[in-house]
Amino acid sequence: MSSIEGEAPRKTSFTFELTEDQQEILLGIMVGGNYRKREVPYSLYSIEGDHFNATLYEKEKHGRRKLCVQGSKAEDFVLFVLEPNVLMSATLGYETLLNPELVSAHAGSDESGKGDYFGPLVVCCAYTDEVLSSEMQKLGVKDCKQMSDKAVLTAGAKLRSLLGPTGYAVVKLGPAAYNRLYAKMRNINRMLAWAHGTAIEELLEKRPGCDRVVVDQFAPTEATIGRALKPLGKKAKVEQRHKAESDIAVAAASVIARELFLRDIAKMGDEVFGPPAEGRENVPAGSSDPRVRELAQRMVDKEGPTWLMNHCKAHFQTTDKVLAACGKSRADLPPEGQVTSATANGTFKRADKEKK
Repeated sequence: MSSIEGEAPRKTSFTFELTEDQQEILLGIMVGGNYRKREVPYSLYSIEGDHFNATLYEKEKHGRRKLCVQGSKAEDFVLFVLEPNVLMSATLGYETLLNPELVSAHAGSDESGKGDYFGPLVVCCAYTDEVLSSEMQKLGVKDCKQMSDKAVLTAGAKLRSLLGPTGYAVVKLGPAAYNRLYAKMRNINRMLAWAHGTAIEELLEKRPGCDRVVVDQFAPTEATIGRALKPLGKKAKVEQRHKAESDIAVAAASVIARELFLRDIAKMGDEVFGPPAEGRENVPAGSSDPRVRELAQRMVDKEGPTWLMNHCKAHFQTTDKVLAACGKSRADLPPEGQVTSATANGTFKRADKEKK
């Protein structure tokens, strides 16, 4: 059925991240409801209803699983089943009416690369208003952690084009600069606060009428970023929230930051493996994946320990493991590479001053 003239077209695809409690309720509905069970690879359970299907995937991350609902009547299932029984909210189609601040003129700031051993730390602050928010939604902008790398690369480029040079600000610390700054600050939250404060200030200079900024809270207290704000940032209303990516401006910032991070990773793939590089697939994510250490060890054996300083976040414990496997130590690194992550009590170690 076509939509009524002047009426927004109905959405036919939805994705949700469900908690354990929400999954339990949903599975009860799926099993007990008037639906046909479907066999879908990698799914925990999947059903087919009246012109829609819903699939809860097996893969779990931080206690959450992904639910995908698709079909011409997917929106009905979301409105009349999911929202009142599983999500416990009724916001679909009414988000801006319930909370006009969601699309009012404001900025959002988020980062990417903090937990990755390879590559830069990227912080972005992005601006939005009612018109831009509508365009962002059409692009499918959401928390980058809910998007594939391919989707992030595509959406990030489109977002930067949509916003233009005055619509976003980026602070990117490549590994060499990151390691120098960490050696000076010796605290990742202080570094993040500085980077967010800098990006926020640059955005507010470009958008003098913007007086509200939403930031994904990364430090235990709000004071950390408060101390790092610069003159314009101190005058603005800066809201720090946990899981702030639900805000469209923060989501946009997360996508742009991740896009630029991935592009740097792809360049590293070119450098290490030679073109054509597969980018992210060739350079593993995070720091705990065994392939991270394998790649770093191979490059240290080939190029020497200082290679790490220009490609990795040297204070990670991964560095110690890599160097030890190569018969090296932090003493083989320059001074900024001899600073390790903070211990639980807030003190710091240097390789040449460890307690015996």
